Amino acid sequence: MAVPKKKKSQSRRNMRRSHLAIKAPAYVEDKTSGELRRPHHIDLATGMYRGRQVLEPK
Repeated sequence: MAVPKKKKSQSRRNMRRSHLAIKAPAYVEDKTSGELRRPHHIDLATGMYRGRQVLEPK
């Protein structure tokens, strides 16, 4: 089993873990309805995706 010769400093350990933090999901304002939605997702209020009607609106 591999064992490190030297102890990693807290700074190096934390720099390695820096990208593991949970980020808040991104939201964009829809151009047609003005509501918030996730990028690259269907707007459930209107059923539109990239200017096309994909679903029947609820």
